[in-house]
Amino acid sequence: MLEVIKYLKARYLSEKAQGIVEYALILAFVLILATALTNPNGIKDKIKAVFDSVGTQLDKRS
Repeated sequence: MLEVIKYLKARYLSEKAQGIVEYALILAFVLILATALTNPNGIKDKIKAVFDSVGTQLDKRS
């Protein structure tokens, strides 16, 4: 009986820790994305420049 309790306790605690890590990773991703999109010289301008460049190249071919 004691072995079953130890097994269930270990399993519950490991799943709880895994959930906390997953939430922390999601939060970190959201914070990085929000920072990148709100920074005027950040990644948003670089992505826009790439799409503008592709659009310009496609316009030249037509």
